[in-house]
Amino acid sequence: MSTPATDTVHNADAASLARPQGATIAYNRLSGAAPGVVFLGGFRSDMTGNKALFLENYCRRRGRAYVRFDYFGHGQSSGDFAEGTVSRWRDDSLAVIDSLTEGPQVLVGSSMGGWIMVLAALARPERIAGLVGIAAAPDATTDLMAVRFSEEQRRELHQKGRVVLPSEFDPAGYLYTRSLIDDGDRNLVLRGPIPLTCPVRLLHSMADRSVPWQQSFRLAERLQSTDVTLTLVKDGDHRLSRDEDLARLARALDELAP
Repeated sequence: MSTPATDTVHNADAASLARPQGATIAYNRLSGAAPGVVFLGGFRSDMTGNKALFLENYCRRRGRAYVRFDYFGHGQSSGDFAEGTVSRWRDDSLAVIDSLTEGPQVLVGSSMGGWIMVLAALARPERIAGLVGIAAAPDATTDLMAVRFSEEQRRELHQKGRVVLPSEFDPAGYLYTRSLIDDGDRNLVLRGPIPLTCPVRLLHSMADRSVPWQQSFRLAERLQSTDVTLTLVKDGDHRLSRDEDLARLARALDELAP
């Protein structure tokens, strides 16, 4: 549920937002018109991936405000990834929205960022002009991570508080902690109606091997908004970062921020 390192570039000009206990969030921001756009990246990805940079160019061409940033323990932000949780990354996102944006915002959430997107919108509904999910992975810790653990991996997670699983995106594998899984259980959004009424556009590949497209379908079903569109792409992959995929993303934004 992330973008592999080959999709990233160096980003030396990031600014820094102070967070509690001396933590810092790295970010890049464009000034521009409202509604602004805020990009929420995926698990273990950062703000220098293809989609984040595409959105920056998109907003620059249209004179629209834009922010991309790294969660705690990701990219250029401070912190140990092993100490990260969904709640902490949600709070990072809210700090960015509160401190670095003005007026209505369109949140664009990729993979796990699609879950963070929903949580942030629930916390700040008056600030949200629309949502765009790209292979959205709400409730991922419960529905997509924990269910894939073998009995041996479950024992290791319980006894050691952490387990490393193979990943197609990182030869060293991905670290999952008990605190991440437990915290995810406290932030589930697909177990009932989601009281958001803003327009929502969801994009998902039917060939996604990391997050099944049915996760976006479940999200569309549970949103109370009547202005929800789910676009299924028959080919492609989890990242949806090909030229044709980015064009779909641009069209979705054009609808929400004309």
